[in-house]
Amino acid sequence: MLMKKPFFSVIIPTFNRGDFLKIAIDSLLSQDFSDFELIIVDDGSNDNTDQIIKDLTDPRIRYIKQNHRGVSGARNNGLKQASGEFICFLDSDDRFSKDKLLLTHKFIKNNQKYKVFHTKEIWYRNGSLLNQKARHKNPHGFAFAKIAKLCCISISTIAIEKNVFNQVGTFDETMPACEDYDFLLRITAAMPVFLIPKALTIKEGGHSDQQSKKFKAMDKFRIYALEKILPSLSGDNYKIAHQELKNKCTIYLKGAVKRDRSSEIEYYQQLLAQL
Repeated sequence: MLMKKPFFSVIIPTFNRGDFLKIAIDSLLSQDFSDFELIIVDDGSNDNTDQIIKDLTDPRIRYIKQNHRGVSGARNNGLKQASGEFICFLDSDDRFSKDKLLLTHKFIKNNQKYKVFHTKEIWYRNGSLLNQKARHKNPHGFAFAKIAKLCCISISTIAIEKNVFNQVGTFDETMPACEDYDFLLRITAAMPVFLIPKALTIKEGGHSDQQSKKFKAMDKFRIYALEKILPSLSGDNYKIAHQELKNKCTIYLKGAVKRDRSSEIEYYQQLLAQL
């Protein structure tokens, strides 16, 4: 007999974050809404992650361990296994509020012309609450122009109808950073997003293994994402991406000149000349 498919599939990619992971999992298991499966994709951890998983008995939890492929590879592997109608992602150092799935389900059912939903969020850094600036304001509706300038939608806040991935693709496994920016460019170029006007995801920052600390020149990856999507765009979205690509290249080139990175200087000079 076929089992009923869950409404949500929640995918947690993790790599050597055992202590954070337990908090993220607990935030799922304490939800007010129970119709979900939790897919934990362990991207080759060698810490205490295995022991944490062994102690879990909830039948909604599925555990996948893979060789190290990066966060995009972990998310994509989780997507292949997901059976839910809507897909949520939760980074292993973040957590959901108790009513996250309940309220998200309510907004989905009441706004069925939308396929992508996201929420506001609360930020902490090293345990201290961070105030978000005006430029971080979360968008509603057609959001490509805002996302191209700044990635102001967090992957840990979104719920996406599963068939959307057939339209826009999955996460780019060649990108070591800014894979969320690349993915959200494709999402927002294709369709509007619905902002649920409540902070339902809590993000923890400041620890040493965050991408922003591993990679100092993050705009290098954003430039790559804009280069990649530009040929598929038209109209206003093309103009927006083209201008933002020029802006980011100009800024990045100035930094390369200042630091005398000759190979990068030549590449970004040629790229700007083509734009």
